[in-house]
Amino acid sequence: MQFKVPQFIDVEDKLFGPFSFKQFAYMAGGGGMAFIAYKTLPIYFAIPIILVSVGLALLLTFYKINGQNFIYYLQASIVYAAKSKLYIWKQKLHKKEEKKVEAVQAQVIPTLTDSKLKDLAWSLDILDNKNNNNR
Repeated sequence: MQFKVPQFIDVEDKLFGPFSFKQFAYMAGGGGMAFIAYKTLPIYFAIPIILVSVGLALLLTFYKINGQNFIYYLQASIVYAAKSKLYIWKQKLHKKEEKKVEAVQAQVIPTLTDSKLKDLAWSLDILDNKNNNNR
């Protein structure tokens, strides 16, 4: 028994002339925002809002980056901006200072106290987060 395998499943259907439903929705939304701004606001407030809404609608409708729609990059940038970040600064020491630090570390025998245990757990969490971000 032979079955037909669907072809071109990544191409969206064109419902409104040369536009897919998503493209039509983006253009209608941008045009609607521009119309509402034009009718409700004074013209000097409306013009920047109209330019931004129409520009964003055009980007969402037509612009692609590396074959991907602009909406995916917009979403990724918003998630990145909203996500908390952890910045770790590693101070570089001069060779003389490194030798002094190594000498002091060699002389001191560490003991495991409650605060040391918390420091160790924190450093392991940081290294784990750093390794997961690099993958």
